[in-house]
Amino acid sequence: MATQTPTTEESKPFSVLFVCLGNICRSPAAEAVFTHFVRRGGFESKFRIDSAGTIGYHEGNPADSRMRAASKRRGIEVTSISRPIRPSDFREFDLILAMDLQNRDDILSAYERWRTKEPLPEDGPRKVKMMCSYCKRHKESEVPDPYYGGPQGFEKVLDILEDACESLLDFILRENSHIAIS
Repeated sequence: MATQTPTTEESKPFSVLFVCLGNICRSPAAEAVFTHFVRRGGFESKFRIDSAGTIGYHEGNPADSRMRAASKRRGIEVTSISRPIRPSDFREFDLILAMDLQNRDDILSAYERWRTKEPLPEDGPRKVKMMCSYCKRHKESEVPDPYYGGPQGFEKVLDILEDACESLLDFILRENSHIAIS
């Protein structure tokens, strides 16, 4: 009996990039929460997960200590280092998730700016989705920025991200059946 060799598309990890403003609160938390669900499902080798910011102000810094502490209380380790979004992200990632409408607009503006200078995939804008579009239990359309709020803001963000990330993983597995096989 012959076995079928997976195509390049099927053997390549599905790549997800989470993006917020500074890449120190929401997007690193989303990266960590999604990674948590992926590991729990045993799909680590099937995914590439990262986060970035629309600005580079915090580049090279770890996530906000309040977000790391709130996540840790839930058993989720936030370990990413801040970086800005870059043109290659539109080539390297299958899905780019914006935390709020301003992030989405900034991502799309950057894409248009960069594509005048270098070739970028035509489907770049179609890769950009809103994080909250995957929520099942929460009604928010945006993940609120907790940076200037109190501790309850970080908890609220994590509640939203857990909801969205769980549904996101289910969606990706449903749409890419080859990920769940093997």
